[in-house]
Amino acid sequence: MGRRYYCDYCDRSFQDNMHNRKKHLFGVQHHRAKKAWYDYFRDSSAILCDEQLKKPCRKFLQKGICDFGPNCRFSHMSEEDMFHLQRQVEDERRLREGAVDSRMPGRCVEDWLSRREKRRSALGNQGDLKDKDDSEEVQEESDIPPQLLSVHDLPPSLLPPPPSGWKGKVNSEWG
Repeated sequence: MGRRYYCDYCDRSFQDNMHNRKKHLFGVQHHRAKKAWYDYFRDSSAILCDEQLKKPCRKFLQKGICDFGPNCRFSHMSEEDMFHLQRQVEDERRLREGAVDSRMPGRCVEDWLSRREKRRSALGNQGDLKDKDDSEEVQEESDIPPQLLSVHDLPPSLLPPPPSGWKGKVNSEWG
């Protein structure tokens, strides 16, 4: 049988030998699939810059379809699409500038972590950590830098605790 090579870009496998792999990696289909994969992650400002440099595709404008599809060297975006893309780029730029302006100067994640560690060590020296009241927990939670809270799709283990805490029922089977 032999080993098989699987190409993630093309979602295809074939017998792995030097000839087959070289033929696949230099093939047009692989190059198109690889380009499509990387284009999926491009930011909107790069897409806008590229689309503004291209001339409109006459065939796409006349018939609404082009034989070359995404490999066409002309632009398939209408004026309305370009306007929406420009607005999206401007909104993203404003968001980035707003995030930079909203941060307090001199505050970063490293500063927050060092302050948090000092606070925990001071509490550990004073006694048991379980003895501190809920108001300190709320204060510590609100002290979290906003850039840490803006990360989307965090796993549950990294999410901050709910305001009411993690108190819940204890299952009688386990206790």
